[in-house]
Amino acid sequence: MLDLAAFERNLAAMQRWADAHGVALRPHAKAHKCPEVALRQIALGARGICCQKVSEALPFLQAGIRDIHISNEVVGPAKLALLAQLALRAELSVCVDHPDNLAAIARAMAQAGAHITVLVEVDVGQGRCGASDAETVVALARAAQADPHLRFGGLQAYHGSVQHERTREARARICASAAATAAGYAELLRGHGIAVDRITGAGTGSAEFDAASGVYTELQAGSYAFMDGDYGANQWSDTLRFDNSLFLLSTVMSTPTPERVVLDAGLKSTTIECGPPRVWQRDGLTYVATNDEHGVVKVDAGARAPALGEVVKLVASHVDPTFNLHDRLVAVRDGVVEAIWPVAARGLSR
Repeated sequence: MLDLAAFERNLAAMQRWADAHGVALRPHAKAHKCPEVALRQIALGARGICCQKVSEALPFLQAGIRDIHISNEVVGPAKLALLAQLALRAELSVCVDHPDNLAAIARAMAQAGAHITVLVEVDVGQGRCGASDAETVVALARAAQADPHLRFGGLQAYHGSVQHERTREARARICASAAATAAGYAELLRGHGIAVDRITGAGTGSAEFDAASGVYTELQAGSYAFMDGDYGANQWSDTLRFDNSLFLLSTVMSTPTPERVVLDAGLKSTTIECGPPRVWQRDGLTYVATNDEHGVVKVDAGARAPALGEVVKLVASHVDPTFNLHDRLVAVRDGVVEAIWPVAARGLSR
């Protein structure tokens, strides 16, 4: 269930933040996989969207979104053939961090008669994807410039693990280091006569600092629209704070003891890699165990236990994979269902 009032406040807050700092907002659609969400973000001023996989982009393109960044490396002939077909229909960009992958993208585009923008991904401290030496970064940019089916667009400089550092001070420190690294690569390329017009990155946890860095031109935040238990555990400033807008509605299916009730939402309704879900606005109720189809809730002494059949709201600990478990998003305003939106990219992870 999506609380539309909270959702719309969140969208407006992030768009205002991006506008105030002169950076573009390109929200990450892997967070929700729902075209209607993306369309509402674009209507408020977002430049386009990010997708993490090629197939994930299909429902968004079909919904009319024409500026999509695949914020990931795409490897393998079938995936590159699909990438090329999408590039015929939309303004597409993709990340590279290896010359062989760049050459394969170029071949796929040539075979389809398509063109695509290439961003060189650089490692700014996460230790995941991304080139980490000057020679590779320059060589990739030059190769992209030289190929008639490719356009060199700039850099992707995303730091994922900083998003969940709990204190603002820790996030600010890591973000400053990541921005300095990204700026260094940009200056390296400019020193070789290669323009760097776009530096994309940032997430919900780092947008406050990355927008103000003077380095990033584009923010990729996604979870801000919904928030979850993990992001909710972060320390936030008053200037950029978001509300929980996404909830799982669960029914009490068993009340075996006064100290325990059982909900009908388990692992097939929510993921727990970031911890169990949180019971929303019910003091004394703690979700303590997650099974396939059961959620066990501990009832503290003195707390009111929900009755058999009562509906309880849960806040997922991690919205991205939780969205991927559901077919529809029920949009509610003031307790009334206003719309039902398909989670159309659910399961599209190739």
